[in-house]
Amino acid sequence: MSRSSDGGGPIVWAGILLATCLLLLLFRHVLWLVLPFLCGLVLYYMLHAPVQRLVFAGVSKSTAANYVAGVVGLLVLLWMALALPWVLARAGQWQEAVQHYVQGGVRLLLATVSMLEQTSALLRNAHLSQTLGHKISDFSETFTTTYVGDFALTALTWIPSMLLAPLLAYFLLRDGGRFQRFLARAVPNAYFERTLNLLYSVDQTMRAYFQGLLKLAMLDSITLGLGLWALGVSAPLTLGIVCAILSWVPFIGSIMGGLLVVMVAATDFPDQPWMSYGAVLLFIGVRLLDDFVYMPITVGRSLRIHPLITVIMIFAGGAIAGVPGLMLVLPLLGVVMVIGETIGQVVTDPRLRARHAYARMLRERQAQLDLDR
Repeated sequence: MSRSSDGGGPIVWAGILLATCLLLLLFRHVLWLVLPFLCGLVLYYMLHAPVQRLVFAGVSKSTAANYVAGVVGLLVLLWMALALPWVLARAGQWQEAVQHYVQGGVRLLLATVSMLEQTSALLRNAHLSQTLGHKISDFSETFTTTYVGDFALTALTWIPSMLLAPLLAYFLLRDGGRFQRFLARAVPNAYFERTLNLLYSVDQTMRAYFQGLLKLAMLDSITLGLGLWALGVSAPLTLGIVCAILSWVPFIGSIMGGLLVVMVAATDFPDQPWMSYGAVLLFIGVRLLDDFVYMPITVGRSLRIHPLITVIMIFAGGAIAGVPGLMLVLPLLGVVMVIGETIGQVVTDPRLRARHAYARMLRERQAQLDLDR
């Protein structure tokens, strides 16, 4: 199905899919640790290449990790020192721009409802556009007092957990080899080679996932950007990149990206609602391409998972663990697939089991000789 191996039969794959679903259910309850760990892995794979170059140049791994982490930390602090005054100086302009685009989206919504009322007596008698206008006005007035405080409180509770991400990335860069050796020493000699291969495969699987995610973002950005450019929407490439990054959070990210595209199109063409409808159809088409074409051929192919299993597990992840499940299902499936297939190869390999049994017999014989002396 993905690898040509003796351990990839239907029983092994049933165990892989079941284990993935159970882990998703578990991760849903420890999300405070899973998300920082996932962000830490992203940072690790981004910084792994410069650390390796320093190691190949003769620098020790711990020293190389310290150098890279120090340089990145200084760059981040410098960027924050330069960007913060610029952001604060333009905060008012950005707030006005956001309000301007939101008003454009609201005008499009009310115009669409009014048009539907003209074609439906039921909606016209219900005064839907008038009711909706009042609801939007009330929501706008109470949004700051009702939602902003809760959002800020939630963000503050997540800050300590997310600070684990750079810490995890640093220690993976510095001590990742020690951790692998620690795991390898706990394995019997008969399975030592398989264990080394397993650790390498897990590392390659995670690297392939993040590389596939970048390829997916590039395809989404180009496709949506070209479509918006053809429609004449302002800043098409920027919108494409922002929507592609938001789509890394399935469903919710797609909804936010779609609303952003609609609001910009409605503001750019206030008297031409069909342009906004065209942008909606374009966005839906790109999302369908992303879910059923781009994701299987980028992330799914990078993980060497069949496209059908990729699509099924995406839906299963959302059903089991919601939005976190959608984010975690593919990298988790890739890692469980590697571990499951390796275990399947070990269990079904009579030579490895014979080597392990013979080694155990020799240890028992040696222990008996020591007792007889």
